[in-house]
Amino acid sequence: MTLAVDIKHALGNFQLDANFETGGRLIALFGRSGSGKTSIVNIIAGLIRPDQGRVAIDGAVLVDTAQGLFIPRHRRRIGYVFQEGRLFPHLTVRQNLLYGRWFAPKDGQREEFDRVIDLLGIADLLERRPGRLSGGEKQRVAIGRALLANPRLLLMDEPLASLDEARKTEILPYIERLRDQSRVPIVYVSHSVAEVARLASSMVLLSDGKVAAVGPTSELMHRLDLFPLTGRAEAGAIVEAVVERHDEVFGLSELRSRAGLWKLPRLDAPVGTRLRLRVRARDVMLARSVPKDLSALNILPGVVADIGKTDGPIVEIKLDCHGDALIARLTRYSVERLGIRTGEPVHALVKSVALDRRSLSGPIQAAASADAEASDG
Repeated sequence: MTLAVDIKHALGNFQLDANFETGGRLIALFGRSGSGKTSIVNIIAGLIRPDQGRVAIDGAVLVDTAQGLFIPRHRRRIGYVFQEGRLFPHLTVRQNLLYGRWFAPKDGQREEFDRVIDLLGIADLLERRPGRLSGGEKQRVAIGRALLANPRLLLMDEPLASLDEARKTEILPYIERLRDQSRVPIVYVSHSVAEVARLASSMVLLSDGKVAAVGPTSELMHRLDLFPLTGRAEAGAIVEAVVERHDEVFGLSELRSRAGLWKLPRLDAPVGTRLRLRVRARDVMLARSVPKDLSALNILPGVVADIGKTDGPIVEIKLDCHGDALIARLTRYSVERLGIRTGEPVHALVKSVALDRRSLSGPIQAAASADAEASDG
Protein backbone atom coordinates (compact mmCIF):
# COMPACT_ATOMS: atom_id res chain seq x y z
CA MET A 1 0.00 0.00 0.00
CA THR A 2 1.07 3.58 -0.70
CA LEU A 3 -0.24 6.37 1.51
CA ALA A 4 0.13 9.97 0.33
CA VAL A 5 -0.77 12.81 2.70
CA ASP A 6 -0.37 16.55 2.10
CA ILE A 7 -2.56 18.47 4.52
CA LYS A 8 -2.84 21.66 6.55
CA HIS A 9 -5.36 22.00 9.34
CA ALA A 10 -5.88 24.19 12.39
CA LEU A 11 -7.20 22.70 15.63
CA GLY A 12 -7.46 25.63 18.01
CA ASN A 13 -3.91 26.90 18.48
CA PHE A 14 -2.43 23.69 17.05
CA GLN A 15 -1.32 23.83 13.42
CA LEU A 16 -1.02 20.56 11.51
CA ASP A 17 1.17 20.81 8.40
CA ALA A 18 2.06 17.29 7.23
CA ASN A 19 3.37 16.17 3.85
CA PHE A 20 4.62 12.62 3.28
CA GLU A 21 4.33 9.57 1.05
CA THR A 22 5.23 6.11 2.27
CA GLY A 23 4.21 2.48 1.96
CA GLY A 24 4.35 -0.95 3.53
CA ARG A 25 2.26 -3.58 5.30
CA LEU A 26 2.33 -1.63 8.55
CA ILE A 27 3.09 2.10 8.58
CA ALA A 28 3.69 3.72 11.96
CA LEU A 29 2.79 7.31 12.76
CA PHE A 30 5.19 7.94 15.61
CA GLY A 31 5.69 10.90 17.92
CA ARG A 32 5.06 12.30 21.34
CA SER A 33 1.58 13.10 22.61
CA GLY A 34 0.26 16.19 20.85
CA SER A 35 2.44 15.76 17.75
CA GLY A 36 -0.55 15.36 15.41
CA LYS A 37 -0.75 11.57 14.96
CA THR A 38 -4.42 11.13 15.83
CA SER A 39 -5.43 14.19 13.82
CA ILE A 40 -3.85 12.64 10.72
CA VAL A 41 -5.62 9.28 11.13
CA ASN A 42 -8.92 11.08 11.76
CA ILE A 43 -8.43 12.94 8.48
CA ILE A 44 -7.63 9.66 6.71
CA ALA A 45 -10.76 8.09 8.23
CA GLY A 46 -12.95 11.02 7.19
CA LEU A 47 -13.73 12.08 10.76
CA ILE A 48 -12.09 15.46 10.12
CA ARG A 49 -12.32 17.50 6.93
CA PRO A 50 -8.93 19.25 6.54
CA ASP A 51 -8.72 22.97 5.88
CA GLN A 52 -6.44 22.34 2.93
CA GLY A 53 -4.80 19.38 1.23
CA ARG A 54 -5.04 15.94 -0.31
CA VAL A 55 -5.05 12.32 0.92
CA ALA A 56 -4.78 9.26 -1.33
CA ILE A 57 -4.42 5.50 -0.80
CA ASP A 58 -2.86 3.61 -3.71
CA GLY A 59 -3.78 6.53 -5.95
CA ALA A 60 -7.44 6.56 -4.86
CA VAL A 61 -8.14 10.10 -3.65
CA LEU A 62 -10.11 10.39 -0.40
CA VAL A 63 -9.98 14.15 -0.06
CA ASP A 64 -8.71 16.95 -2.30
CA THR A 65 -9.74 20.40 -1.15
CA ALA A 66 -8.46 22.03 -4.34
CA GLN A 67 -10.93 19.91 -6.34
CA GLY A 68 -13.71 20.13 -3.78
CA LEU A 69 -13.55 16.35 -3.26
CA PHE A 70 -14.38 14.72 0.07
CA ILE A 71 -15.37 11.04 0.18
CA PRO A 72 -17.74 10.49 3.16
CA ARG A 73 -16.33 8.25 5.87
CA HIS A 74 -18.95 5.51 5.34
CA ARG A 75 -17.78 5.14 1.72
CA ARG A 76 -14.05 4.98 2.42
CA ARG A 77 -13.98 1.34 3.57
CA ILE A 78 -11.56 2.12 6.37
CA GLY A 79 -11.57 0.19 9.66
CA TYR A 80 -10.72 2.02 12.87
CA VAL A 81 -9.48 0.51 16.15
CA PHE A 82 -9.37 3.02 19.02
CA GLN A 83 -7.43 3.01 22.30
CA GLU A 84 -10.41 1.34 23.98
CA GLY A 85 -12.35 -1.46 22.31
CA ARG A 86 -15.63 0.51 22.22
CA LEU A 87 -17.63 -2.71 22.09
CA PHE A 88 -21.39 -2.77 22.58
CA PRO A 89 -21.72 -3.89 26.23
CA HIS A 90 -25.20 -5.45 25.79
CA LEU A 91 -24.07 -7.70 22.90
CA THR A 92 -22.01 -10.88 22.99
CA VAL A 93 -18.63 -11.08 21.26
CA ARG A 94 -20.27 -12.92 18.37
CA GLN A 95 -22.89 -10.19 18.01
CA ASN A 96 -20.26 -7.45 18.16
CA LEU A 97 -18.34 -9.20 15.39
CA LEU A 98 -21.44 -9.68 13.26
CA TYR A 99 -22.14 -5.96 13.55
CA GLY A 100 -18.87 -5.34 11.70
CA ARG A 101 -19.78 -7.93 9.07
CA TRP A 102 -23.03 -6.06 8.37
CA PHE A 103 -21.05 -3.47 6.35
CA ALA A 104 -19.13 -6.02 4.23
CA PRO A 105 -20.10 -7.66 0.93
CA LYS A 106 -22.12 -10.86 1.43
CA ASP A 107 -19.93 -13.17 -0.66
CA GLY A 108 -17.70 -15.45 1.41
CA GLN A 109 -18.80 -14.02 4.76
CA ARG A 110 -18.85 -17.38 6.56
CA GLU A 111 -15.29 -18.20 5.47
CA GLU A 112 -14.07 -14.71 6.35
CA PHE A 113 -15.71 -14.87 9.79
CA ASP A 114 -13.96 -18.17 10.55
CA ARG A 115 -10.62 -16.86 9.25
CA VAL A 116 -10.73 -13.74 11.43
CA ILE A 117 -11.75 -15.77 14.51
CA ASP A 118 -8.77 -18.07 13.95
CA LEU A 119 -6.35 -15.22 13.17
CA LEU A 120 -7.15 -13.43 16.44
CA GLY A 121 -7.63 -16.51 18.61
CA ILE A 122 -11.07 -15.50 19.91
CA ALA A 123 -13.14 -18.65 19.27
CA ASP A 124 -13.49 -19.30 23.03
CA LEU A 125 -14.82 -15.76 23.63
CA LEU A 126 -17.78 -15.74 21.23
CA GLU A 127 -20.55 -16.17 23.81
CA ARG A 128 -19.12 -13.79 26.41
CA ARG A 129 -20.14 -10.17 26.87
CA PRO A 130 -17.48 -7.40 26.92
CA GLY A 131 -17.74 -7.03 30.71
CA ARG A 132 -16.21 -10.50 31.08
CA LEU A 133 -13.22 -9.81 28.81
CA SER A 134 -9.72 -8.62 29.69
CA GLY A 135 -8.39 -5.46 28.06
CA GLY A 136 -6.35 -7.47 25.57
CA GLU A 137 -9.34 -9.66 24.68
CA LYS A 138 -11.50 -6.59 24.11
CA GLN A 139 -8.94 -5.17 21.71
CA ARG A 140 -8.73 -8.42 19.76
CA VAL A 141 -12.51 -8.41 19.39
CA ALA A 142 -12.45 -4.75 18.31
CA ILE A 143 -9.83 -5.61 15.66
CA GLY A 144 -11.98 -8.52 14.48
CA ARG A 145 -15.06 -6.31 14.19
CA ALA A 146 -13.09 -3.81 12.10
CA LEU A 147 -11.69 -6.56 9.83
CA LEU A 148 -15.12 -8.09 9.22
CA ALA A 149 -16.28 -4.82 7.68
CA ASN A 150 -13.91 -5.74 4.81
CA PRO A 151 -11.81 -2.54 4.95
CA ARG A 152 -9.20 -1.55 2.37
CA LEU A 153 -7.14 -0.05 5.23
CA LEU A 154 -7.05 -0.53 9.01
CA LEU A 155 -6.29 2.43 11.27
CA MET A 156 -5.07 1.56 14.78
CA ASP A 157 -4.84 4.56 17.12
CA GLU A 158 -2.60 3.58 20.05
CA PRO A 159 -4.46 0.26 20.51
CA LEU A 160 -2.22 -0.80 23.41
CA ALA A 161 -2.10 2.52 25.28
CA SER A 162 -4.80 1.55 27.82
CA LEU A 163 -3.32 -1.90 28.54
CA ASP A 164 -0.84 -2.97 31.20
CA GLU A 165 2.42 -4.67 30.23
CA ALA A 166 1.00 -8.18 30.57
CA ARG A 167 -1.90 -7.41 28.24
CA LYS A 168 0.43 -5.69 25.75
CA THR A 169 2.60 -8.80 25.68
CA GLU A 170 -0.55 -10.86 25.08
CA ILE A 171 -1.84 -8.87 22.10
CA LEU A 172 1.38 -7.95 20.25
CA PRO A 173 1.76 -11.41 18.62
CA TYR A 174 -1.78 -11.10 17.24
CA ILE A 175 -0.97 -7.72 15.68
CA GLU A 176 2.10 -9.35 14.11
CA ARG A 177 -0.10 -12.11 12.71
CA LEU A 178 -2.50 -9.49 11.43
CA ARG A 179 0.37 -7.67 9.70
CA ASP A 180 1.83 -10.84 8.17
CA GLN A 181 -1.28 -12.88 7.33
CA SER A 182 -4.06 -10.39 6.69
CA ARG A 183 -4.60 -8.79 3.29
CA VAL A 184 -5.37 -5.44 4.97
CA PRO A 185 -2.58 -2.85 5.30
CA ILE A 186 -2.31 -1.02 8.62
CA VAL A 187 -1.59 2.54 9.74
CA TYR A 188 -0.49 2.22 13.36
CA VAL A 189 -0.34 5.21 15.71
CA SER A 190 2.03 4.97 18.68
CA HIS A 191 4.42 6.87 20.91
CA SER A 192 6.12 3.62 22.02
CA VAL A 193 9.56 2.95 20.54
CA ALA A 194 9.29 -0.74 21.45
CA GLU A 195 5.98 -1.21 19.58
CA VAL A 196 7.12 0.63 16.46
CA ALA A 197 10.49 -1.15 16.34
CA ARG A 198 8.75 -4.51 16.64
CA LEU A 199 5.86 -3.96 14.24
CA ALA A 200 6.51 -1.30 11.61
CA SER A 201 8.31 -1.63 8.29
CA SER A 202 8.16 2.12 7.70
CA MET A 203 7.43 5.09 9.90
CA VAL A 204 6.49 8.76 9.80
CA LEU A 205 8.09 10.72 12.64
CA LEU A 206 5.98 13.68 13.74
CA SER A 207 6.86 16.65 15.93
CA ASP A 208 4.64 19.65 16.73
CA GLY A 209 2.33 18.98 13.79
CA LYS A 210 5.11 18.58 11.20
CA VAL A 211 6.89 15.63 9.63
CA ALA A 212 10.42 15.41 11.04
CA ALA A 213 11.41 12.31 9.03
CA VAL A 214 9.92 9.48 6.99
CA GLY A 215 11.44 6.18 5.86
CA PRO A 216 12.19 2.56 6.83
CA THR A 217 11.87 2.04 10.57
CA SER A 218 15.32 0.48 10.92
CA GLU A 219 17.00 3.46 9.26
CA LEU A 220 15.20 6.11 11.29
CA MET A 221 15.81 4.29 14.57
CA HIS A 222 19.57 4.36 13.86
CA ARG A 223 19.80 8.11 13.27
CA LEU A 224 21.51 9.77 16.21
CA ASP A 225 20.13 13.20 15.25
CA LEU A 226 16.56 11.92 15.71
CA PHE A 227 17.05 10.53 19.23
CA PRO A 228 15.51 13.64 20.86
CA LEU A 229 12.30 12.78 18.96
CA THR A 230 12.37 8.97 18.90
CA GLY A 231 13.12 8.78 22.61
CA ARG A 232 16.61 8.54 23.99
CA ALA A 233 15.75 6.21 26.88
CA GLU A 234 14.52 3.40 24.57
CA ALA A 235 16.79 4.15 21.60
CA GLY A 236 18.61 1.31 19.91
CA ALA A 237 19.01 -0.67 16.71
CA ILE A 238 16.99 -3.24 14.76
CA VAL A 239 18.85 -6.29 13.44
CA GLU A 240 17.44 -8.87 11.03
CA ALA A 241 18.64 -12.36 12.02
CA VAL A 242 18.00 -16.05 11.24
CA VAL A 243 17.79 -18.86 13.79
CA GLU A 244 20.84 -21.07 13.09
CA ARG A 245 20.77 -23.70 15.85
CA HIS A 246 19.58 -24.50 19.36
CA ASP A 247 21.84 -25.51 22.24
CA GLU A 248 19.68 -27.89 24.25
CA VAL A 249 22.35 -28.47 26.90
CA PHE A 250 22.55 -24.83 28.03
CA GLY A 251 19.11 -23.70 26.85
CA LEU A 252 20.37 -21.21 24.26
CA SER A 253 19.51 -20.34 20.68
CA GLU A 254 22.01 -19.03 18.13
CA LEU A 255 20.98 -16.46 15.54
CA ARG A 256 23.05 -15.26 12.58
CA SER A 257 23.02 -11.70 11.24
CA ARG A 258 25.49 -9.69 9.21
CA ALA A 259 27.05 -8.53 12.47
CA GLY A 260 27.85 -12.12 13.48
CA LEU A 261 26.52 -14.78 15.82
CA TRP A 262 24.02 -13.93 18.56
CA LYS A 263 23.34 -16.18 21.57
CA LEU A 264 19.98 -15.77 23.30
CA PRO A 265 17.90 -17.68 25.86
CA ARG A 266 16.18 -20.62 24.13
CA LEU A 267 13.54 -19.62 21.58
CA ASP A 268 10.50 -21.61 20.48
CA ALA A 269 11.37 -20.91 16.84
CA PRO A 270 12.43 -23.47 14.21
CA VAL A 271 15.87 -23.29 12.60
CA GLY A 272 15.68 -21.00 9.58
CA THR A 273 13.10 -18.64 11.13
CA ARG A 274 13.78 -14.98 10.33
CA LEU A 275 13.39 -12.66 13.30
CA ARG A 276 13.73 -8.98 14.02
CA LEU A 277 16.01 -8.35 16.99
CA ARG A 278 15.85 -5.03 18.85
CA VAL A 279 19.10 -4.18 20.64
CA ARG A 280 18.80 -1.25 23.04
CA ALA A 281 21.64 1.24 23.21
CA ARG A 282 21.78 1.00 26.99
CA ASP A 283 22.50 -2.76 26.73
CA VAL A 284 25.60 -2.35 24.53
CA MET A 285 29.11 -1.95 25.95
CA LEU A 286 32.25 -1.25 23.91
CA ALA A 287 35.81 -2.58 24.12
CA ARG A 288 38.87 -1.49 22.15
CA SER A 289 40.26 -5.05 22.08
CA VAL A 290 38.75 -8.53 22.19
CA PRO A 291 37.76 -9.10 25.84
CA LYS A 292 38.53 -12.35 27.67
CA ASP A 293 36.96 -14.08 30.67
CA LEU A 294 33.68 -12.19 30.22
CA SER A 295 30.14 -13.41 31.02
CA ALA A 296 28.57 -11.59 28.05
CA LEU A 297 28.14 -14.10 25.20
CA ASN A 298 27.66 -11.69 22.32
CA ILE A 299 30.93 -10.08 21.18
CA LEU A 300 30.56 -8.41 17.80
CA PRO A 301 33.35 -6.59 15.91
CA GLY A 302 32.54 -3.27 14.29
CA VAL A 303 33.73 0.17 13.30
CA VAL A 304 32.67 3.48 14.85
CA ALA A 305 30.45 5.08 12.20
CA ASP A 306 29.17 8.15 14.07
CA ILE A 307 29.43 9.84 17.43
CA GLY A 308 26.53 11.83 18.85
CA LYS A 309 26.66 15.10 20.72
CA THR A 310 29.45 15.25 23.30
CA ASP A 311 28.31 18.30 25.27
CA GLY A 312 26.60 16.28 28.01
CA PRO A 313 27.46 13.36 30.31
CA ILE A 314 25.99 10.72 27.93
CA VAL A 315 27.11 10.02 24.35
CA GLU A 316 25.56 7.73 21.70
CA ILE A 317 27.94 5.83 19.43
CA LYS A 318 26.78 4.29 16.14
CA LEU A 319 28.63 1.20 14.94
CA ASP A 320 28.84 -0.47 11.55
CA CYS A 321 29.07 -4.20 12.22
CA HIS A 322 29.55 -5.66 8.74
CA GLY A 323 26.43 -3.87 7.50
CA ASP A 324 24.34 -4.12 10.67
CA ALA A 325 24.06 -0.93 12.69
CA LEU A 326 24.31 -1.03 16.48
CA ILE A 327 23.99 1.86 18.92
CA ALA A 328 25.90 2.07 22.23
CA ARG A 329 25.17 4.56 24.99
CA LEU A 330 28.26 5.45 27.03
CA THR A 331 29.31 8.12 29.47
CA ARG A 332 31.40 10.88 27.93
CA TYR A 333 34.09 9.89 30.43
CA SER A 334 34.24 6.37 28.94
CA VAL A 335 34.37 7.72 25.39
CA GLU A 336 37.35 9.93 26.24
CA ARG A 337 39.06 7.31 28.41
CA LEU A 338 38.89 4.72 25.61
CA GLY A 339 39.84 7.29 22.98
CA ILE A 340 36.88 6.31 20.75
CA ARG A 341 37.03 8.03 17.37
CA THR A 342 35.06 7.74 14.13
CA GLY A 343 36.47 5.07 11.82
CA GLU A 344 38.22 3.09 14.56
CA PRO A 345 37.57 -0.63 15.24
CA VAL A 346 35.82 -1.67 18.44
CA HIS A 347 33.92 -4.66 19.82
CA ALA A 348 30.29 -4.44 20.93
CA LEU A 349 29.36 -6.52 23.99
CA VAL A 350 25.75 -7.51 24.65
CA LYS A 351 24.51 -9.78 27.46
CA SER A 352 22.28 -12.59 26.24
CA VAL A 353 19.66 -11.92 28.90
CA ALA A 354 19.24 -8.37 27.60
CA LEU A 355 17.67 -9.93 24.49
CA ASP A 356 14.48 -11.34 25.98
CA ARG A 357 11.13 -12.07 24.26
CA ARG A 358 10.21 -8.38 24.27
CA SER A 359 13.22 -7.73 22.01
CA LEU A 360 12.07 -10.18 19.34
CA SER A 361 9.49 -10.21 16.60
CA GLY A 362 8.97 -12.23 13.48
CA PRO A 363 6.55 -14.42 11.54
CA ILE A 364 5.91 -16.54 14.65
CA GLN A 365 5.96 -15.89 18.35
CA ALA A 366 9.52 -16.32 19.56
CA ALA A 367 9.18 -16.97 23.25
CA ALA A 368 12.21 -17.24 25.49
CA SER A 369 11.59 -19.20 28.64
CA ALA A 370 10.91 -17.25 31.79
CA ASP A 371 13.62 -19.20 33.62
CA ALA A 372 16.19 -18.23 31.00
CA GLU A 373 15.21 -14.57 31.22
CA ALA A 374 15.80 -14.61 34.95
CA SER A 375 19.34 -16.02 34.64
CA ASP A 376 22.56 -14.15 33.94
CA GLY A 377 24.81 -14.64 30.91
